[in-house]
Amino acid sequence: MSTRQQSHPGSSIAWRNAPTKVVDVGGTKLVYRQLGPDTGVPVIFLNHLAAELDRWDPRVVDGIATRRRVIVFDNRGIGASEGKTPTSVEAMARDAVAFIRALGFAQVDLFGFSLGGFISQVIAQEEPQLVRRIILAGTGPAGGTGIDKVTSVTIRDMVKGALTFRHPEYYLFFTETPNGRNQARKFLARLKERTENRDKPVAIAAFRAQLKAIHAWGRQRPADLSRVHHPVLVANGERDKMVPSSNSVDVARRLPNAELVLYEDAGHGGVFQYHEAFVKKALEFLDT
Repeated sequence: MSTRQQSHPGSSIAWRNAPTKVVDVGGTKLVYRQLGPDTGVPVIFLNHLAAELDRWDPRVVDGIATRRRVIVFDNRGIGASEGKTPTSVEAMARDAVAFIRALGFAQVDLFGFSLGGFISQVIAQEEPQLVRRIILAGTGPAGGTGIDKVTSVTIRDMVKGALTFRHPEYYLFFTETPNGRNQARKFLARLKERTENRDKPVAIAAFRAQLKAIHAWGRQRPADLSRVHHPVLVANGERDKMVPSSNSVDVARRLPNAELVLYEDAGHGGVFQYHEAFVKKALEFLDT
């Protein structure tokens, strides 16, 4: 395993220049970045469909890292991580658990966005002792409304993005209002702040594997979430078209110890659009 570099609030280490490190997980090298205090329960970030390290909003990563140790990683087969991307959420969750244990942590907080939220739910159910608190953003439960349509929604907006020379997230993550479009431009500009040692784009084969896993999750029999007793913060935009916002309401209702926050005039990327309010809320939740 690679040597960890200390980073403290107010230091020069930020998301734009955090070193990319490598850890061996059962013979497969996975890449990650760490920043924030070098003590305390870490917050493990689990990413969305077609996303590698550099698809995280720097304001969210740096914001949470002001008070918490943050670890962001590429799961198996994603970005610069080795291996073949699994075609099920359950297998992705097992890989994430193996990564956490390879770093030597006995307990972590999870921040799962979209697909990462599916993975977080499985980890909480299968390895409850490993998890302290959970943030679920832009996500929903197994069998949730419209989740099996993520592929068609994504492909449609990928085509729209190609035709208009815009990144698909301009359409997928934000509303079509003037405010939504303005916030989309700001978000996509922030993603370019890191100019050196950027991650590799997600390969087509990995993207297809993730789509297959998401489709299966959407068709899956709903899990008994009443058994998940961890404190959970559920956050989303009120107009999410990728993972319809009704899923956030549903998952918060079914989790016995959950709090729900919905951001107005916001879509799938609501936690990025309202990054200041979200980071404040997330830190309060994680520090409780």
